[in-house]
Parts: sequence; structure tokens; C-alpha cells
Amino acid sequence: MNTNANAMNHCFAAATQDLDPQHSPPPPATSTSTQPYHQQPQPQRRLRGFAATNSNSNAAATATPIKSRKERDKEKERTKLRERHRRAITSRMLAGLRQYGNFPLPARADMNDVIAALAREAGWTVEPDGTTYRQTPPPPPIHPQSQSQPPPASHFNSVQQNNSNASNVGVNPVRSVESPLYSGALRNCSVRPSVDCQPSTLRVDENLSPASLDSVVAERDAKLDKYSSASASARDSPECLKTSQLVQDVHCREHGNGLPETSYIPVYVKLATGLISNFCQLMDPEGVKVELQHLRSLNVDGVIVDCWWGIIEAWTPKKYEWAGYREMFNIIREFGMKLQVAMAFHEYGGPDTGGIFISLPQWVLEIGKNNQDIFFTDREGRRNTECLSWGIDKERVLKGRTGIEIYFDFMRSFRTEFDDLFTEGLISAVEVGLGASGELKYPSFSERMGWRYPGIGEFQCHDKYLLQNLQRAAKLRGHSFWGRAPDNAGYYNSKPHETGFFCDSGDYDSYYGRFFRHWYTQVLIDHADNVLSLASLAFEDIQIVVKIPAVYWWYKTSSHAAELTAGFNNPSNQDGYAPLFEVLKNHAVTMKFVISGFQAPYPEIDEALSDPMALNWQVLNSGWDKGLNVAGQNGQPCYNREEFTRLVETAKPRDHPDRRHFSFFAFQQPSPSIQRTICFPEIDYFIKSMHGEVSN
Repeated sequence: MNTNANAMNHCFAAATQDLDPQHSPPPPATSTSTQPYHQQPQPQRRLRGFAATNSNSNAAATATPIKSRKERDKEKERTKLRERHRRAITSRMLAGLRQYGNFPLPARADMNDVIAALAREAGWTVEPDGTTYRQTPPPPPIHPQSQSQPPPASHFNSVQQNNSNASNVGVNPVRSVESPLYSGALRNCSVRPSVDCQPSTLRVDENLSPASLDSVVAERDAKLDKYSSASASARDSPECLKTSQLVQDVHCREHGNGLPETSYIPVYVKLATGLISNFCQLMDPEGVKVELQHLRSLNVDGVIVDCWWGIIEAWTPKKYEWAGYREMFNIIREFGMKLQVAMAFHEYGGPDTGGIFISLPQWVLEIGKNNQDIFFTDREGRRNTECLSWGIDKERVLKGRTGIEIYFDFMRSFRTEFDDLFTEGLISAVEVGLGASGELKYPSFSERMGWRYPGIGEFQCHDKYLLQNLQRAAKLRGHSFWGRAPDNAGYYNSKPHETGFFCDSGDYDSYYGRFFRHWYTQVLIDHADNVLSLASLAFEDIQIVVKIPAVYWWYKTSSHAAELTAGFNNPSNQDGYAPLFEVLKNHAVTMKFVISGFQAPYPEIDEALSDPMALNWQVLNSGWDKGLNVAGQNGQPCYNREEFTRLVETAKPRDHPDRRHFSFFAFQQPSPSIQRTICFPEIDYFIKSMHGEVSN
């Protein structure tokens, strides 16, 4: 029995061993390799879908999800940057085609629209469904008698009169001025930049929160070089140089003095202040019509109207009243004249304003009673209410809004209110006020503070916001004790040699002086950059104008004291306007320079060492060298032929190597009684000279 039991147990154990895979013998090797025997891994199919999810669940549980999430976030940021860069390039291409090529591209144009426009420009026919083909017109019949006639004078080779002969015509066929190639080249290489741009269809979101404006400015930075790349490439191309030189030769071939007499410069006349009441009502509609009729008889191209912040948003934040301006603009439209508007964020009034006074909005002045540091402040602590301090550009001290948000909301309201006028093309340009008197400058020589010509003025950086900015800059520079304004820069009516800061070899040229001058000017540049970024957003595809003052007294000194206090770091050993104009170029704005008198206001006591002509030459050529569109405005009314002739010569410089001239001119007219009696013939001569109808 025991023997049988043992045999049965042995059989069960063997059967169990045969069923257990862990004790199964290895399979025989089937490989023919000469390597020693080993278990070769079998290829496995990659699981997909739900099976892959189940098979990898344990591995995913043990992995670190933070690393993969960071990688995904980084990839998203890289994708955003690439897309933003691509959109910036596309925006510059579309802007260049619209401005320099006159292509009627829609506001939301894509690359299909661009390709279709280029194909049509080249003579192809593009159907709405994308079908593209070329229609070849039949060749014109050739009359035997026409073969012996010389080519018409409108051909290209008519300019090169010394090379015109029959053999050259046969080898190099001429092309008519009306040919598509020539007209396209002229459109792409225009030598007369215009401020009349394509109307915009931009709609700015009315619900844009103040907190989102910083991100708007950041996104706008990708489009700062809106027209610079296109203009530089177009201007430097051989075809454009050849075409522009040809056009200038055709225009000036009858004038041997080098002055581009026939260049057409539009003339705009600024309407008088006081036509709109403090309650935004048009005071004298019939008087406006009489004035416009008079200007139209002089062949003026358009008018300039100031839109005063202190009238439109006078009583309540974000409540804008445009009724009076709507009535005035409708009258201007009836007369068929172009319109430029100025966003006036400053105060108006003084001894020479005829008793008219326009303050900042009343709700802003109420804030200023409790926080006087929102205004520019001089060394004695006196506040200047002409405009807001640039120190609050990003400080939420105006009922929850910053300074630049205040300006943007105002411009956005104007753009929305008068969208029909933008669409019609009635509004050709918008001037953005950036400081006192609407000019980009500090209010350093204000007559209300006791300043009189030719005082050097005072630095306007003593409010707490600008002082904090200065202290931060000094700390970053590594010299915290530099965080103060100069204490030896004199007073409003001081002269440079009477101060320790502005005198020859004074502190202005020390290490501290250079640091302070750079910081003081950089605040001005940053203010212009921030406001223009939002202005370009509100007035997309509309020409934006910035006014630059002429601070010409003490120009012959080494420090240029009056320019320094006004915010222009322009001593005799450097060009202080180039950095500013570089920023203006990035925003594709037009620089309007206020042309000063051509001699000192009091030449018999020329103690100011002024040089208006030298300042005009420096500023205009610096702007042109940076590729800016440059316009002009007379600083004082003109009364005789000599003064008008000098304005024309400034607008159309003689023998300029690049034949530069103003893109338009803003004429400040004398009083109506003087204009209609003494100056009428002279003004008529001036406008005809600007239009190229008469030569000097």
C-alpha cells in the first residue's frame, strides 16, 4: 500500500510540475547564431488607445507630472512667441503695402488677399473663387506713318535728352509713363508721403479693463516697427532710388537752383480756440462758415481743430460730450475740406489768449486738491496745472485709472464717436498732445511761474512720483546719493553762466550731471512711447502727429540750458534728438516741428546767444536721417513777404541731397482783421508757393 501511495504522489507531483509555467523547461533554441545560447527578447507591438492607457497606468502614476506640465507650458509660450512674431511680420507687410503701395487691402487681410492684390497689380485677373489667369490683349495695329515719328515726351528716355537717338531706342525699348510698371513703381516709391491714409475699420473694445492695458502695450510692442522695415527696404532698393530720382528730375528740370519748386505741400490752417464753449456747444456756426469760405478761397487743403480734454470730459470721469464738435465737423464736411484733430490734454490760457481759458477737467482738479503731486512741481514746490505729471503715467491715482489709461479712454471715445468721418476719409491725421501747449516738453518755462525770455527755466521733477522714479534709477545705477535733482541749476530767469550746473565746465557734464540729464530725458521719451503705443492702437492706419517745440535760446552755449530743462538732452557735444526720433520712427508718426523765428526776438539785445536757424537745421535733418515724415508749423504769425519766403525755403530746403521737404504745413494765421487787409496777398503767395504753383 505504501508503495502504491508513493507512486500516486509522485504522479500528482509530476502533473503539477507540468502545469506550472515557472517550472517548465526552456524551449529549444531555434536561432542559428553562433553566439552562446541566451533568451532573445521578442519584439512587442506598441499598444494604442485604451489598451495603451491601461498598460501605462502604473508608470504614469510613478512619473512626476510637474516636469511634463512645465515642458508643455514652455512649448505653449514658444508657440505664442512664434505666432506673435509671425503676426508682427504680417502686420508690417500689410502696413507697407497699404501705405507705400496703395493696395486696397481690407483691415482683416490674410495672405490670400495679398497674393491676389499683387497678382492684379502684375496684370493678372483673379476671380472670387481663386481662379487666376492672364488676359492678353491683342497687339495694337501699327500704322506705317507712325513708325517714323519720334517717341513721345512722356517716355522715360525723355529725361535723358543727351542720350536720345534712334539706335538707343531700338536697343533699349522705352516704356510709357502710364505703363503698369511705372505706375506701380511710383506707388511703391512715393516721394511725396501723404498724411491722408486709408480709413480704419478698427473697433476697440469698450469693455477693456484698465488692468488689461499693460498687456495691450506689451502686445503692441511686437508691432512698433510698423512701417520702418517696409519704408527702409523700399527707400533703399535700386528701383526706388532710380524712380524717385527720375521723378525729382522731371519736377525740377526747369529750375536750376536745386529747390524742388513743384513739390506739393498741403497747407492746413488751425481754427481759432474758443469756437466751442465750456459746455461743448458750437458758439458761432455762421462765423465758422464765413471763416471756412475765406480759407477755401485761398485754396487751403484743410483745417486743424483742437479737441479739449477739459471741455469734453469736464465734469464726470468717462462721460464724454462731443455735440459741439459733431456740429463743427459737419460744417467742415460741407465745405469739402480735410480735417486734422488735436487731442489737447493740456490747459489753455494766458495773457495773449484774448481772455479765453480752458482748464483741465474739474474732477481732475478736485483730485489735485488732495494730491498735488499729480502735477509737475518745481524746486520751490510750486505746482503747475498746465498738464499732468508724467510720474503718474502708471500710477492709479485718478479714480482707479493711470495717466495713460485716461488718455487712451479719451482717444478711444473720439475714435468710436466719429467713426463715420474716419471711414469717409475726412479726418486725415490725429495730433496727440504729449505735454504743455500740446508739445512734447516739460513745462519748464511757464509764464505763470514768472518766467520771461530768455530765462533758462527750471527742472520739473520735484513731485513725489518723479522723485521716486529718480531714486530708483540712482539705486540701479549704484549711486543712491544721485537720487536728487540739481540744487545749483538756478531759477526760471537765471542765465547759464550764473549757475554752477549750466556754466561752461559746469556740473551738467559731470558723472552725476550726465546721469541726471539721461534720466530726465528718458522720462520724456518713455512718456511719448507709452502714450503713442495706445494712440496707435486707437487710431490704427491713421497718421499720428507729434509736435516738437523749438527751444532756440542759449543754443550757442555749451550746455544748451533751456533745452535741458525742457527735456532735450542736447548739449553741444551730442545729438539729443536722435534717441527721441528713433522712438517716433518705431511708431511711424509724423514729427511736426514748430519753426521758430529766423532771428532773435530782440536782436538789439541779443544776450540769449540764440541761433534759431541752427536749431531748425539740426532738428529737421535729424528727423529726416531717422526716416521720419516731417511737417512744420510757424511759431509766430508772419506779416511780410520775406518771412513767408523763409518758411517756404525751410519747408523745401534748397540743394538737399535727398530732396527732402515737409509732408504738410500747419499755418498759424494772424488775427482776422490783419489777415483780411494787410496779409491777404502774402498768405495767397505763401500757399501757392507751398503748392508749387509759383517759384521763388
